[in-house]
Amino acid sequence: MDTVDDVMPLVTAAIDAYGTGVLAKTGELAADTEVARGSRILQRVFGRGDERAHGVIGRVAGAKPDDESGRAALRSAIMEEFRADPLLRREVAAMLARVTGAGERPVAVGGEQRVESGH
Repeated sequence: MDTVDDVMPLVTAAIDAYGTGVLAKTGELAADTEVARGSRILQRVFGRGDERAHGVIGRVAGAKPDDESGRAALRSAIMEEFRADPLLRREVAAMLARVTGAGERPVAVGGEQRVESGH
């Protein structure tokens, strides 16, 4: 699976939890939760965030759960960051590998969990 696809459940969970303040959130980041992992990934990808990053995150935060256009914009913005910085994609993939390890891991999909094999 693509790194962008792998991070989407984590980053959207963080945005759902913290909204537009996700890039400034630091207190809970030591926790090993899906939301904390998503926040760390967003902060690594967008840093403190420029106006565009905050706009995309705000769009996802304000969207209804079935509104895919905001999530598609976020996915596209992450892909653009990966293209602009080839090392970033590897760093984020390494962050995922440290979290998931080898083997199976649960993946949240539309409120349900399914198990996927690692890669």
